[in-house]
Amino acid sequence: MRTLRRTWRLPSARIALAVLAVIALLAVAGGALAPHDPLGQHPQDMLRGPSAAHPLGTDYLGRDVLSRLLAGTGSSIAGALEAVGTAMLLGIVPGIASVWLGRTVEWTAQRAADTLMIMPFTIFAIAVVGALGNGLHQAMIALGVLFAPLYFRVTRAAALGLKQAPYVEAAELMGASRWWILRTHVWGKILPTVAVTTAQAVGQALLVVASLTFLGLGVQPPAPTWGGMLASDLGYLAQQPWAPLIPGVAIMITVGALNVLADAVRDSGAAAGDVRAAVSVPGSVPGSVPGSVPADSGVAGNSPDPVKSSDRDAGPGGQAHARPGAGTGTAPSEEVEQRVTTG
Repeated sequence: MRTLRRTWRLPSARIALAVLAVIALLAVAGGALAPHDPLGQHPQDMLRGPSAAHPLGTDYLGRDVLSRLLAGTGSSIAGALEAVGTAMLLGIVPGIASVWLGRTVEWTAQRAADTLMIMPFTIFAIAVVGALGNGLHQAMIALGVLFAPLYFRVTRAAALGLKQAPYVEAAELMGASRWWILRTHVWGKILPTVAVTTAQAVGQALLVVASLTFLGLGVQPPAPTWGGMLASDLGYLAQQPWAPLIPGVAIMITVGALNVLADAVRDSGAAAGDVRAAVSVPGSVPGSVPGSVPADSGVAGNSPDPVKSSDRDAGPGGQAHARPGAGTGTAPSEEVEQRVTTG
């Protein structure tokens, strides 16, 4: 919650969240907000420019571009979210399990992640769609499988650092169950890292979904999608050279907002970690630089010399020498005894 509050204070995060809120509204109610039927064909209005009736013009079949853009938002965003949800399920659980369930599970999960990481997204999705049928769910499951190693590595790295934390080791020595440790000490500290990864992964998944629909995979025409609109507009660049910019700008704005939000969450988490590190330094003062020493700690450089000038005697050559026992808490007799003992 501290990271979320810090994120909300950043202007860039608020702007990104506002943009994503608008896109989420269009994804849910885009079809209802469309001024025309996104599938309605009007041959007499083919390839018309922007007008009062059609603010973004019409396509090669006379369909309203604005209506198709609004209606296609839902399928494009839903596909990206489905892929990321599959990746989270297949990546987070094995990532944590590889740290806590022994070397056999660790080795098996790492080899599976390494194998999936070398597979190209598009070719693997085409193979899965060819085997299971051309549908949005099949393509997104294939995409989620390939995104799973990203969550696996991020979650495993965070869990490895937390497993060696002193409070986790203390809880294990006190007999706390593994599930209690994961729920109480581990998951809450992994969550900010998962949030950053999710924001970036949704943007990447949206680009891959647009690429697949551009190739005709996932959502079948004439159903509107951002990638499908790009593919259909490329055949009529001579008549409407600006047409591909409309779905392209929608993709760019959405992915950009997700990346800005991911950066804001990461920066907020780093700032919270710096504050916790400063508080955890022994003897640190709130508001001071981590690792600095208070002025009254008696350490050289931050306080006067423990041997006061009044306790010094001027020796030969004008050099000052501390009198035995002056300012040190050692009596003269103890000084003589030490000299005799040491020879």
